[in-house]
Amino acid sequence: MSKNAGPNWSRREILKASAATSAAAGAPMFFHRNAFGADFRNNPGNKATVTLGFNVPQSGAYLEEGADELRAFKLAVKHLNGEGDGGMMNTFTPSALTGNGILGKKVEYVTGDTQTQGDAARASAQRMIEQDGALMISGGSSSSVAIAVQNLCQQAGVIFMAGLTHSNDTTGKDKRANGFRHFFNAYMSGAALGPVLESNYGNERNAYHLTADYTWGYTQEASIQASTESLGWNTVQKDKTPVGAGDFSQYIAKVLNSDADTLILNHYGKDMVNSLTQSVQLGLRDKSVNGKDFTIIVPLYSRLMAQGAGENVKGIFGSTNWHWSLRDDGSKAFVKSFGQEYNFPPSQAAHTCYVQTLLYADACERAGTFLPCEVVAALEGFKFDGMGNGATEYRAEDHQCFKDVLVVKGKENPSSRFDLLEVVKVTPRAQVEYAPDHEMFAGGNLGECNNGA
Repeated sequence: MSKNAGPNWSRREILKASAATSAAAGAPMFFHRNAFGADFRNNPGNKATVTLGFNVPQSGAYLEEGADELRAFKLAVKHLNGEGDGGMMNTFTPSALTGNGILGKKVEYVTGDTQTQGDAARASAQRMIEQDGALMISGGSSSSVAIAVQNLCQQAGVIFMAGLTHSNDTTGKDKRANGFRHFFNAYMSGAALGPVLESNYGNERNAYHLTADYTWGYTQEASIQASTESLGWNTVQKDKTPVGAGDFSQYIAKVLNSDADTLILNHYGKDMVNSLTQSVQLGLRDKSVNGKDFTIIVPLYSRLMAQGAGENVKGIFGSTNWHWSLRDDGSKAFVKSFGQEYNFPPSQAAHTCYVQTLLYADACERAGTFLPCEVVAALEGFKFDGMGNGATEYRAEDHQCFKDVLVVKGKENPSSRFDLLEVVKVTPRAQVEYAPDHEMFAGGNLGECNNGA
């Protein structure tokens, strides 16, 4: 950064100067068609189009989430290009979007399959950046994937608008200046669920955790354990399970033979569907321990998971980032647009990816450029509404969105195969917010944004 940078410099000017210095000093070598004479990576220049990269799981344990993410990305591009009814572009405020692409350039997109694996996700993201000229990468339904791709985007000098990633680490120890997360995190799930669990199950429970063996599972387990133990609950045991295991019977048998009266399933996607279904089939919900009916908790829910597990979700509590039954104007507009396009309601994964695409486009419009560090400055501290979940802010210190969080429960009498979860509490932002240096998010450093020039 220039030694002359002082109080008269704007935050945006400082970011831009810092990024230019760091990029020139040590940016990795990415060879691409605009390498020579470009002031930032993949500068579209006079081209009539701009390319976005949508990197989603099209195989693996989270492929159902990925399919819905891709539907939402395509719908967002359609709306940005002035096609369809505009969806949330009609409710998002304040907004600089006009339906004329982004900065007058028609939006195009390329896709990749993360395979729910970090290496595969990095490879497809790198191809989008180097070969396809993508200016922004989004997507993913696994926090290990999100963190891997976020690191790549930071090095390459493009913006990463995280899709579905719930690990505290994404905007904690692994946060990066070029990355942003609209989705909530594990700490927020614990903070939202605690009071609901206390009112329904009291202060004396013995909990057993089955946890996906990667960054998301670890931070969710820690967050839920901290929340429940603050209520007075006892943690009996914690077992790690491999992603995509399929058969969880050996782990459930250990729960059956323990003195636990509560099972906390830190699983997602097909893993949650399988582990919950097998838990019910093996008799956990029919069990009574020390005079208490056995209960199961799924801290991170989705409509797609509930649909996969069917009747097994009845009465089971969890949290979610968004739900299609919300009646605010933004949610209704999105549900209508998505329903008209695909004939069923969107999932929280779809909502997140749609919103992230619009937020990136709007930041470019407000900044008046695709230059990454200008886009970063436009997103930092940005406060908006009309996208579901009420008033929302992209906190500058960690690039985490703060908004209301939903506690949901499996419906006893669903009206359709999509109407499986009911919102039992809208937890206000104040209850789930935390300081940037909270111990569960410690050790990270945003660093400086990178233009990739």
